[in-house]
Amino acid sequence: MPFIDVTLVEGRSPDQLRALVTALTEAAASTVDAPRESIRVVIREVPPTHWAAGDVTIAERRGTPSEGLTP
Repeated sequence: MPFIDVTLVEGRSPDQLRALVTALTEAAASTVDAPRESIRVVIREVPPTHWAAGDVTIAERRGTPSEGLTP
C-alpha cells in the first residue's frame, strides 16, 4: 500500500489540492501497479511563517508580516 505524504505552504485552493490527490494517485497506480483503493495520500499545509530555509521564513521572503510582529 503506497503512502504519499506531501507538505506544502498554505495557499492552494481546494480544487488544486483535489487535483494533486488525483494526480498522485494516478502516478502511484501506474508506476507501482498498486490498486487505487490501496493508495493513501496525506497533504499537510504549513503557514508561511512556520517554514524557513536559511533562517528566513517564506513569509519574510514574500515580504508579508509575521504573526505577532508589527511591521
